[in-house]
Amino acid sequence: MTADTHTRSLPGWLIALKNIVVFLMRSPTSLFGLAVLAILVLTAVFAPLIATHDPYVQALGNVLQPPGNGHLFGTDELGRDIFSRLVYGARITLTIIFLVSIVVGPIGLVIGTSAGYLGGKFDTVMMRITDIFLSFPSLILSLAFVAALGPSLNNAIIAIALTSWPPIARLARAEAMTFRKADYIAAARLQGASTSRIIVKSIMPMCLPSVLIRLTLNMATVILTAAGLGFLGLGAQPPMPEWGAMIATGRRYMLDSWWLVTFPGVSILSVSLAFNLLGDGLRDALDPKQMNRR
Repeated sequence: MTADTHTRSLPGWLIALKNIVVFLMRSPTSLFGLAVLAILVLTAVFAPLIATHDPYVQALGNVLQPPGNGHLFGTDELGRDIFSRLVYGARITLTIIFLVSIVVGPIGLVIGTSAGYLGGKFDTVMMRITDIFLSFPSLILSLAFVAALGPSLNNAIIAIALTSWPPIARLARAEAMTFRKADYIAAARLQGASTSRIIVKSIMPMCLPSVLIRLTLNMATVILTAAGLGFLGLGAQPPMPEWGAMIATGRRYMLDSWWLVTFPGVSILSVSLAFNLLGDGLRDALDPKQMNRR
């Protein structure tokens, strides 16, 4: 069996996924984004094996030690190993990304496709609600929700999810409005398909690629918002090793102990940049013009 025959025997979605991965691997910027995110996932999964110290154990006789001497990234004001706290902080970052994604993606997709296909008063009401959310900066709106719910990591995730779905809904609505007059939608109506079936089976799959791209690009904003809430003391609470909270506690010593804020800041920058680069790569990979060239 040749490679082409074997490829044709695979399911359609698996072939598409393989083509996307191959395209991303050919782009240096997308490859960098994939590598950083792969490192993030592996670090979170194998944190107990990678961390050199317990991230919560305090050593008051070893405070504010510079990088080296058994501490790769130095120690903080309580003598805790910064490298180990960054490693375990990857789990918190990955948790935020995962939970926000599984909440924001479906909500934005359902609201956007329903409003775009149905139109009329439903579209008007849903888009005005979306406009209200979009009229406030996401960080300010997240601060308001966390202030109402109370400072904690779970409430921060809820607040971020509540403020991240409107751009997804707007995009899905625009995509749905371009598809609702297509011939295959008219054929589905003539065959007696219900409105819900048309939306779920015919509209949503067509909108999904654009939504995935926008969701990937939004993850950089989600990470920065989570770090901002942690910096302000409204996200993950001490002693959790959340990167934004680590910068907040280290800013008092940053003039003499630069490593307290540098390494968490570089971690936030790297992951945010990786999601932006990966999102750009996905946009090119899912572009029909690029597909035709391949």
